Amino acid sequence: MSHNTWIHKASRLVVRPLINTPVTPNQITTLRLVCGVGAAGLVASGDDALIAWGGGVFLLSMVLDRADGELARLSGKTSPWGHKYDLIADSLSNALIFAGLGIGLREGFFGLWAVPMGFLAGGAVAAILWLVMRAESLQGARAAEMAGSGGFDPDDGMLAIPVLIWLGLSQILLALAAVGAPAFAVFFFLKFRKFLFGGATSKD
Repeated sequence: MSHNTWIHKASRLVVRPLINTPVTPNQITTLRLVCGVGAAGLVASGDDALIAWGGGVFLLSMVLDRADGELARLSGKTSPWGHKYDLIADSLSNALIFAGLGIGLREGFFGLWAVPMGFLAGGAVAAILWLVMRAESLQGARAAEMAGSGGFDPDDGMLAIPVLIWLGLSQILLALAAVGAPAFAVFFFLKFRKFLFGGATSKD
C-alpha cells in the first residue's frame, strides 16, 4: 500500500494536531476496528436507512485505517506490533463488512444465498490479509505491497462499498464481491506463492 494516496493525505491533515498528544496510533487502530464492526452490524440489520449509515461508518473506518499509520510515522511511534495490529484490524473490518452485507441482504434478490456469498467474500478478504502477514513474517514489513497509481492503491477499491451502498446498488456490490474477492485472493496467492513458501518474491 502506498503512503501517499488521497486518503492518506486527508488523514495526515486530521492527525497532525495529535502528534504531541497522548493519543497513540494503536488507539486509532482500535477505533477503526470498532467502526468496522459497527458498520458490519448496521449493514447486517437489513434496514435500508441503517445500511446507508453503515456505508458511512465504514468510510470513516477506512480513513481511520490510514490515520493510524500516518500518526505513527509523523510521531515516530511506529512498532512491529502496531503494524501487525493494524493488519488484524483491517482483516476483521474488511471481512465483517461483507459478511454483514450478506446477512442484511438475505431477503433481497439473492435470498438466503446472500449469506454464504457475503461470507465467501469476507473470507477471501481475510485470506488476502493473512497472506500479507505470512509474507511479512518471512521477508519483513511491506514485503507484499502492491503499487498504486494516480493517488490510489489496490486497497482503495474498498471505497466502492459505501459508494455502491449509497447508490442503492448493494445487491450488485455483493455479487461483485462474491466473485471478485476470491479471484483477487487467488491472484495474490499466485503472485506471491514463491514468497509465501520462503522463496524469493515474484516480480511478475
